[in-house]
Amino acid sequence: MSSQPRQVRSRQTGSAASHSRPVVAITGAASGVGRGLALRLTESEEVKKVIAIDERRGDVPGAQWRVLDVRDPVIAERLRGADVVVHLALDLGLESDPAARTAYNVRGTQTVLTAAAAAGVRRVVLCTSAMVYGALPDNDVPLAEDAPLRATEEATAVGDLLEIERLGRRAPRAHPGLNVTVLRPAVIVGGVDTVLTRHFEAPRLLVVAGSRPCWQFCHVEDLVSALEFAALGMVEGEMAVGCDGWLEQEEVEELSGIRRMELPASIALGAASRLHRLGLTPAPAGDLAYTMHPWVVSGNKLHEAGWRPSWTNEEALAELLDEVAGHHAVAGRRLGRKDAAASLGAAGATVALVGTAALVRRARKKRRY
Repeated sequence: MSSQPRQVRSRQTGSAASHSRPVVAITGAASGVGRGLALRLTESEEVKKVIAIDERRGDVPGAQWRVLDVRDPVIAERLRGADVVVHLALDLGLESDPAARTAYNVRGTQTVLTAAAAAGVRRVVLCTSAMVYGALPDNDVPLAEDAPLRATEEATAVGDLLEIERLGRRAPRAHPGLNVTVLRPAVIVGGVDTVLTRHFEAPRLLVVAGSRPCWQFCHVEDLVSALEFAALGMVEGEMAVGCDGWLEQEEVEELSGIRRMELPASIALGAASRLHRLGLTPAPAGDLAYTMHPWVVSGNKLHEAGWRPSWTNEEALAELLDEVAGHHAVAGRRLGRKDAAASLGAAGATVALVGTAALVRRARKKRRY
């Protein structure tokens, strides 16, 4: 299901209005959210020029390309003349080596922030995730945007995102005159592959007994429009972005038509931990918390600036289900056709998610030989 953009646009006010149309540099502009933002800003009458930065040249007509690794200090020279940098060159892939992923994400952000300050850039926009708030049973629903960041580093790439947040907070103190804006999207939908989107590829929706899952989505189109607001100086500071409201687990099951499989916490967490430790699944056990406890956010700052999401949670979920159709995953691990056929029934799903003992024994046998 698609939706036409219907954001309420606001005119720039205050110091933002005193500047001419900005030159905006975008890292990670060859694909994904970065490409979407580059396409949008090259068509915007409020932007003077778009500098597109990536390790390969992308297909964004009208952008000026700078092909390089964001960790290369030469990027400072390539940012000369830019007023704003939107840093979207992050590796959040499930299959990436964790150490290499962290090295790229943290070093890249450090280099971009330092280079931006050296080049005289006024504003840097970072994009992390609402996951940094943490998924905890005592979370408010929704969370205020200034709620403390209580996430741990036990979930996929969350440690990287927390470090990026720390770098963003320190940068204005180290480089006076540099403004850093941070956007924290909810579960992103629209051409992305994450452990949370793969949750909906399972034959049954895993529900941990006694938990209260709440689902809030953020379509990439809405994320791009929110990043545009930040790039144009319509919002500043740290803010969340997502669909209005949230869906309870029962609503998700009704809308998706996928039934639940409820397990005790000890079994679900123990199985996830063992499978990940043996290298059988890409997702650490810490990712399960984000399907157990609420981490819904309010998005008040963007709303006060005149921004509204174009997608509802219901529409985003329908889009997600269309995208994952034909894929089958268990605990974040994509299954081949043979594996999927064996695990699609209710009994098969139970075996796939709970019956880890056979997989554990098999892996241990392989280690002996």
